[in-house]
Amino acid sequence: MTLTDKERFYYRSRLLSADTADQFLNRIICGNLFDVLPKLPSACCDLIFADPPYNLAKNFNGQKFKSASTKQYADYLRSWLPEMKRLLKPTGSIYICGDWRSAAAVQTVLEENFLLQNRITWEREKGRGAKSNWKNTSEDIWFATVSNDYVFHVDRVMLRRKIIAPYTDSPGVPRGWQETESGRFRLTHPSNLWTDISVPFWSMPENTDHPTQKPEKLLAKIILASSEEGDVVFDPFIGSGTTLAVAKKLGRQFFGVEIDEEYCCLAEKRLELADSRPDIQGYSDGVFWERNTLAEQENNKGIVRNKKHQRMLVEV
Repeated sequence: MTLTDKERFYYRSRLLSADTADQFLNRIICGNLFDVLPKLPSACCDLIFADPPYNLAKNFNGQKFKSASTKQYADYLRSWLPEMKRLLKPTGSIYICGDWRSAAAVQTVLEENFLLQNRITWEREKGRGAKSNWKNTSEDIWFATVSNDYVFHVDRVMLRRKIIAPYTDSPGVPRGWQETESGRFRLTHPSNLWTDISVPFWSMPENTDHPTQKPEKLLAKIILASSEEGDVVFDPFIGSGTTLAVAKKLGRQFFGVEIDEEYCCLAEKRLELADSRPDIQGYSDGVFWERNTLAEQENNKGIVRNKKHQRMLVEV
C-alpha cells in the first residue's frame, strides 16, 4: 500500500495536532507523544496496544533510534508508560510489544505500574539468518491490566486447527473435533505461543513500507479478547495504523498518536479502506485459522453463503 501526492494532501488535512488533541475520538494525532499526553483526559480508553521502538538501531522514515543499555531503555519506558495507566479505565488492559533484548526492561517497568498477566511469544518466522547465533524469529507481547477486574473473552479468539490424526471413541464418534464440509477441524483455546500469524508480506493488501508493521490478525486477537464493541482502543505509536484499522473493522472506537506524517497518512488511508475491505486475513466465521488454510477458509465461506441463501428461499 502506497500514497500518491494527491492522497497525501487529502489525508494530511484530516490529521489532528497536539493543539487539537482534545477532539481525539476516532482520529489520528500527528505529533510527539510527550506533547499529546497532557492533553488527553484520564480514564478515556479501555484498551491500549503499544508497539514502541525496540531497543535496537532502527530507521523509521528518517526517525533514527539507537540501542541503549537495559537501564536506559527502562528509563525511556518510564517516561511514558505511567501515563498509560492514567488513560486507562479501572477495568482496562494494556499490551506492549518488545523483543528479547528489551524483555527485562519491559517486565520491570510494567510491574511498577500494572498487574502483569502474561507474556505472549509471537513466532513471526521472517528474520535474517545468523552464522554465529540462533535466528531471531520471535517477539514478545506483554499483557497487563490496571486491576484484577478486567475484560477477557477466550471464546472470541479460538483457533481452528486441522486434524491430522482423528481420534474417535468406540462407536466412531469424533473426540474433540468435527467433520465439516471444509474438512476435519477442532477448536482450541488460545495459548501464549502464537504460531499462526505471519508478518504482512508484500502480496498482502495490508502491507505497507513501515519496517515493523504488525499484522491485522495479531491485533484482531488482542482487540477481540480484551475489549467490547464500542470500547475505545488507544495506540500511542500507531506506525502505519494497524491497530486503528482493525479496531474500526471490529466495531471499536479508537485514536492514536504518530510523529511521522507519512505514516499518519498511510493510517488514514487504511481507515478509509476499512469500510470497503472489512475482512481480516486469517480470521473468518468467528474464529482464527491456522496458516496456509486459505482454500479451506474460502470453501467455508462458500458453504456459509449457500446455507444463508437456502434459508432465505425457505423463508420466502
